[in-house]
Amino acid sequence: MEAMAQHEVEDAELSVDDRLIAPDCGFEVIDGELIAVPPCDTPHGMRSSKLAALLESHVADDFLIAIDMLTRTSRLNDFAPDASVFPRALDPRTGRRQLEHLVFEILGTERAKHAGRKARELARRGVRRIFGIDLESERCVEWERATSNWRELDPRGVIADLAFEVPLSIAQLLTAERADDAVAQALRKRRNAAFLAERAEGHAEGLAAGRRESIQLRLAERHLVPTADQLIAIRDERDVARLERWLRAAASCASVAELLALA
Repeated sequence: MEAMAQHEVEDAELSVDDRLIAPDCGFEVIDGELIAVPPCDTPHGMRSSKLAALLESHVADDFLIAIDMLTRTSRLNDFAPDASVFPRALDPRTGRRQLEHLVFEILGTERAKHAGRKARELARRGVRRIFGIDLESERCVEWERATSNWRELDPRGVIADLAFEVPLSIAQLLTAERADDAVAQALRKRRNAAFLAERAEGHAEGLAAGRRESIQLRLAERHLVPTADQLIAIRDERDVARLERWLRAAASCASVAELLALA
């Protein structure tokens, strides 16, 4: 018992970035066993890509996302979860990265057959929540410390956590479809500045396009035919306010030149 307690103290003092194996060597160490990690198959690889996109769009500003990042959990374990969510701030004790708060494993493939052993070890080290995405049974599970086993989550539910700016849809984790809609929805909900600016720009361009078309139609109704240069000037105009003035003037102007002379 004393030896076990001593090992637990030693494990707690290890940095998560202290390596047992070299990164990118193609191996992990689980419970002291050196295990080869083969490249993933197509379903696993595609789901990893989608998972990364979903996590990046949902994560809170104080957290970062990593894929296949080695984490040293004890003297006998150094392995890489499929996806990790960890604090942006460095560990004040070590000056290096902090332990993950959330971990996601893609299950149902040869590469993930040791997921239960990894989940148990991550939970023992202090990772708050460990999730599994089972590709074969199309279900999402979460590791339970009390039972030391996976618990199935409601596919209609969400994963709400302090590490997420907005809750993550479990249904989106389970579908093989592209993550575009879910990412856009998450960015809208968290009022991402770049996303909102792009939407505003797109809305303005849509308004401008409609005004340009209306101006040309109104001029045609009055049999005012723009020259090639005048037509280019109308089609190239992007200022919605100016286009509004031109549209009003198109109903009464004597010529296209008079219309375009309006500032």
